[in-house]
Amino acid sequence: MKIRFQEINNIERKLLHYPSAKLLIVTKNRPQDLVMDLIKKGYNCFGENRVQEAYNKYLGILNEHISLHLIGPLQSNKTKLALELFDTIQTIDRHKLVNEIKKYSNNNIRTKEFYIQINIGQEPQKAGVFPEFAKDLYDFCINKNLLISGLMCIPPAVENPSTYFRNMINLRDNLNPDLKLSMGMSDDYDIALECQSNMIRVGSKLFQ
Repeated sequence: MKIRFQEINNIERKLLHYPSAKLLIVTKNRPQDLVMDLIKKGYNCFGENRVQEAYNKYLGILNEHISLHLIGPLQSNKTKLALELFDTIQTIDRHKLVNEIKKYSNNNIRTKEFYIQINIGQEPQKAGVFPEFAKDLYDFCINKNLLISGLMCIPPAVENPSTYFRNMINLRDNLNPDLKLSMGMSDDYDIALECQSNMIRVGSKLFQ
């Protein structure tokens, strides 16, 4: 398996037109040696779907220059480990998880930012809070003094997800216009950038 550095360069050139957006390189199912190659080239913003996989891969190489994001569902029993490992957790989706996180808020945790995951397509097989319940969860987080920095979504697999991305903009603006938007992956990041995404999460397109 190799890293497609030319593809990363192509994305970075596109991002020059979107100064408020950044690339998160998704390294799930990729070996540590590829991560090390990326770090040596100066890349430092990575995403993982599973807590245990991220722990096995990143524990020995994490430093203050690396930003590690959890972009997969977080089980309550993995909360403490996740807080020690990830700089950002993008998948807050229920009150129980917020309460679990707050149990460790006085500990020496690494996590500094949290995103609420929105199930923007209201798909029962996907994680995330449905849009109509987002304000309730957001207000609950604020009342619990859990800093919410942004919203994340994975839209339905459709030809043009722009409607879902624009719904995310409206939801963000109604909750807090200062929230960041994490949306867009390998197949739709161009559209997401046009829809004000602040972070695109690209993985499969960058490896071969």
